[in-house]
This record gives sequence, structure tokens and C-alpha cells, in this order.
Amino acid sequence: MSIKASVFIATSLDRFIARANGDLDWLTGAESAPTDQDYGYQEFMDTADTVVLGRNTFELVSTFDTWPYGGKRVVVLSSRTAATPPHLADYVEWFSLPPQHLVERLAAQGSSHLYVDGGKTIQGFLNAGLIDELTITQVPVLIGTGVPLFGPLDHDVRLAHTATRHFENGFVQSKYRVADTP
Repeated sequence: MSIKASVFIATSLDRFIARANGDLDWLTGAESAPTDQDYGYQEFMDTADTVVLGRNTFELVSTFDTWPYGGKRVVVLSSRTAATPPHLADYVEWFSLPPQHLVERLAAQGSSHLYVDGGKTIQGFLNAGLIDELTITQVPVLIGTGVPLFGPLDHDVRLAHTATRHFENGFVQSKYRVADTP
């Protein structure tokens, strides 16, 4: 069974996804567009059936007022588990597997489109050649240091640009398809 893995994420202009302490204040404090603007998030989420997160990302989003993944199956990829809030227990599973083995398991269980989120998790999937497309929204702010979206790779990952959208508030969203994998 074929499975697709996609990234949909926001970064500062200097390509950080969070401050070093995990804080997203630079994102939530950014000049916002009209309140009904979701930058294509819901349209993207409608295509994904499984969300794969790292533990740090899970711990952060589990504190949000609104769970951002609706009723989607959520897989947390971590070598150690953390507490799952009771209201999320039916949606969240924990695995400690290399990305390739996780993808094989999820495909065998019927997943067809993975939304991969979290810095280390995205980096691991990219390094394993498992990401098919990336949608990156750049927020017009420089934060200087933090959690990088990209890290060291064992090989080059060539991307093909497929679209760019500009928003009134200065956000720029670019979409890429991975052109080749190892």
C-alpha cells in the first residue's frame, strides 16, 4: 500500500519553528489576517488521515485550548511516553520506531496520508526519504535562535516548487514536492 507523508508548518523568516524553550509567542503574536483566515490548514487537514508528532510537539499542542487535529488518529513518535490527557486517550498512540518502520506499520493499518509535525520528527522523516511534500508558511519575524525546521541530512533532498501564496499580513506560503529520495 502506498502512503503519502506531508509537512504543513509555519516558520519565522529565519526558519525556526519555535523558540529554544518551545514557545510559539512569535507566531501567536504575529500580525494576523482576518480571523477567518486559516492559511489552508483545514483544507490540508481534510486530506490527512493520520498525524505523526514528536513528543515535544505533542506536549505543546495538548495544552492548547482547542485540539488542532480534530478526530484524527494521532501517533506520537518518541523513545519515552508522557501523560496523555484523558480527553485525547481515544485518539493518541505512542510508538518508538524508526520512521520507515512506523510508516510500514501505519500503511498496513490503513493510513494513506500522514501529516508529519515537529522539528525532530520532520527531520527524521526527511532523512529517511519519507516526506512527499512540504507546505511552509513564513511569518515575517526574525527570532534569532530557536528550534530549526531543518537539520543535518545524510544526503541532499531536492525539492520542486509547486506554488506560493502571499497573504495581506506578510505571510508567504510555499509548497514543495520532494523531487527525489534516496
